This record gives sequence, structure tokens and C-alpha cells, in this order.
Amino acid sequence: MSSIRALLIEDDRFLRKACEVGLKKQGFVVLTAEDGESGIQQAMDGSPDIILLDMLMPGLSGIETLKVLKSEERTRAIPVVILSNSSVEADIQKAMDLGAAGYLVKASLSLQELGRHVRSFLDKQSDS
Repeated sequence: MSSIRALLIEDDRFLRKACEVGLKKQGFVVLTAEDGESGIQQAMDGSPDIILLDMLMPGLSGIETLKVLKSEERTRAIPVVILSNSSVEADIQKAMDLGAAGYLVKASLSLQELGRHVRSFLDKQSDS
């Protein structure tokens, strides 16, 4: 199987780097973006297999970025998994209603688990 290309859109530099290193150790090819605008561009140009999207970012929020990604022909089919500090049910439901493939709460997630979750979201996508 070829390497999974994951796009990580996260404004926190430390967390972005930690996730990038953790995913690369698990065999992923990792593209990164520090805000929604550059994330959308990376999604258009980089053909990721999956997008990991932070909710709270300067400029375009995660929700606004998700709306754009799901409205564009070139990115609509790419599964987007929300990474957030919020475990509020209304936030989770809103993301899922807008087409997110999943929602992970950062505080309860290890880097090892992140890779497993990414693979399971992709497996679910290929099953449907």
C-alpha cells in the first residue's frame, strides 16, 4: 500500500510539529498548513488522502475552512477529521453536519492513537 498523505491544518506550531513527527514515524506523508487559507490551498495542490483540521485558528476558523473544502469540487471527497479542544456536543454535531468524517478531542488523544484513528477513518471511507 502506498503511503497515506495526510494534510494537517493546525495553527499551534508545537502541536503541528508534534503531530507531523508522530504521523511520519507511523509511515504517513504529512503536509502541513498553519491556517485555513493555506490549508485550502494545500488541499487543492497536494491531493491529500485525509485532512486533519483544527477548529480554532486565526483567519478562517475550522468550520469556515470545512465549509470551503466541502463546497469545492477538487476537495469535496477528501475526508476531513476535526481536531479540537472542545468536546461540546453542539460543536461536534455542527462539524458532522457540515460533512466532517470524524471529530477527535485533542486533550484525550496520543500521537500513537492519532495515526490509528486516521487509518480507521480511511478504512471507513473505503468501505462506504
